[in-house]
Amino acid sequence: MSVPLFRRVALLGIGLIGSSLALAIRRHGLAGELVGFARTAKTRETARRLKLVDRVEESAAAAATGADLVVLATPLGAYAELAQAIEGSLAPGAIVTDVGSVKQAVIRDVGPYIPQGVHFIPGHPIAGTEHSGPEAGFAELFEKRWCILTPPPGTDEAALEKLKALWEGCGSHVQVMDAQHHDKVLAITSHLPHLIAYTIVGTATGLEESEKGEVVRYSAGGFRDFTRIAASDPVMWRDVFLNNREAVLEMLQRFTEDLTALQRAIRWGEGAVLEEHFRNTRAIRRGIIEAEQAGRFDPREPGEGKGS
Repeated sequence: MSVPLFRRVALLGIGLIGSSLALAIRRHGLAGELVGFARTAKTRETARRLKLVDRVEESAAAAATGADLVVLATPLGAYAELAQAIEGSLAPGAIVTDVGSVKQAVIRDVGPYIPQGVHFIPGHPIAGTEHSGPEAGFAELFEKRWCILTPPPGTDEAALEKLKALWEGCGSHVQVMDAQHHDKVLAITSHLPHLIAYTIVGTATGLEESEKGEVVRYSAGGFRDFTRIAASDPVMWRDVFLNNREAVLEMLQRFTEDLTALQRAIRWGEGAVLEEHFRNTRAIRRGIIEAEQAGRFDPREPGEGKGS
């Protein structure tokens, strides 16, 4: 039997990503022991019932004690408090990482609490569904999806390679990237689409009751996709927008300008302009499909692909 990559992994947060990571690590034998932490007794009990981890602790400090890998898997807004809580429990040589969608904020909020001799390597698995909670997890979530690591300057190469091996062991492609660049890229590929989805679905909720009923009854594929995205964890996305506001606002401004141009083309009947724009955007979709990033299958809902 091969030696696990990590002796003990502590998962601080057991929602969709934390539970999926626990299942993937267990399936591929990447850790000798899995320890979990959740704030609520209900989540801790669910994690025990589903046997997601070997043991569940009531405090983050207890979960992090003795771990050689600690993963922050809560909404971003809780990171600073978590990091402060585990500061005295981190063992020399341990790796601290996370799964958040914004990386500069993680470096800002967590970095000051990382002791000398502990390796801090922020990360972001670009995978997910609209579901949340420990029962939402499944081991296949990360397969053929990208995980971006944003190590600060001076990061130990051996620690970085070990963390890369973990994500590759879960089936992910791994890319190392500057944190600022990550936040700008994700602002357009993930954050802005979620903001648009929340806005469109929010517009529908403001219609008259009769019209609202027809929206639900006659929803076409496009609107259904927006409602799926808009069903994502509101606390997580609140924290994403507040912590990546500059990049999101920049991309939102660009989007607004493009939307105004399309509005003008529709008003003046400029069919050629509309058709050319639509043809150009089809190329992006083809590239996503060819890169096998068009959505992952969720075994709990046959036939429905899930995006990040």
